Amino acid sequence: MKIAVLVPCYNEEITIKKVITDFKKELPDAYIYVYDNNSKDKTAQIAKENGAIVKHEYRQGKGNVVRSMFRDIDADIYIMVDGDDTYPADEVHKLIEPIRNGEADMVIGDRLTNGTYQNENKRHFHEFGNNLVKNSINKLFKTNLKDIMTGYRVFNKMFVKTMPVMSPKFEIETEMSLHALDKKFIIKEIPIVYRDRPEGSNSKLNTVGDGIKVVKTIVKMFKDFKPRQFFWLIAFILAFIGLLIGLPVIIEFIKTSYITKVPSAILATGIMTLSIIIAQCGVILDTVVKQHREKYELEISRYVQIEKISQKMK
Repeated sequence: MKIAVLVPCYNEEITIKKVITDFKKELPDAYIYVYDNNSKDKTAQIAKENGAIVKHEYRQGKGNVVRSMFRDIDADIYIMVDGDDTYPADEVHKLIEPIRNGEADMVIGDRLTNGTYQNENKRHFHEFGNNLVKNSINKLFKTNLKDIMTGYRVFNKMFVKTMPVMSPKFEIETEMSLHALDKKFIIKEIPIVYRDRPEGSNSKLNTVGDGIKVVKTIVKMFKDFKPRQFFWLIAFILAFIGLLIGLPVIIEFIKTSYITKVPSAILATGIMTLSIIIAQCGVILDTVVKQHREKYELEISRYVQIEKISQKMK
């Protein structure tokens, strides 16, 4: 089976040599692809000197890099790992095994269960953001994933070649997890050791900026994957506000058969009308999402048939 190690990189000259060397030692027959994302240091040069296949992605952002990787590279097993040397290469064998045996479509290297991420990570607000997204996804999909944002993952070919990568930046890990849950791919989590970046290697994450992205990601995934619940929640809030404004008008009319609070009556009527429209939008979009899932299932079946024919021809 052809194994591809995918390493997205941006300014990782301090660590990239060790990442390549470690994975060559663990997987001597694997193809190691380093995708340089406009690095301003010697990342690409060092990667090439150490035997990696170096490619360039000029659209900035990890999501853009992953999109190109998934499109360009043909393999049976795909290993995605960050180039910052925070994920030990010797953990890769236990991540590959479920894919090789057909037990999973995506295997997640879980940093959180054994506590190594909490001990090594010096950016505690990032851990808070990770937990916020994780808990939101688990509640939304009624699942129990332990680590949503890990950068150490292994995929089979079907997952890679049928995933539409939409996120341009660091939201890509969350998008992968959401896609796998929504499209009923088999996910398996395996605890791994995590280590913090070595001295001199700097994280590309921004605490405030990425915190805002976390909130946007939660809102967006709620809207995109559960539109009926999302829009019904908004409709309920608007209906509650409309009722608060309109209740005094109704009470006044019951008592006097007159309405003196005309502006309140107009405002309450408008808000209640908007609430009904938004609730209807939720029903319509829920139907659209369901049809999209059905279409995706048909596309998956078509892909499987094409792959079977391709294997027979080989």
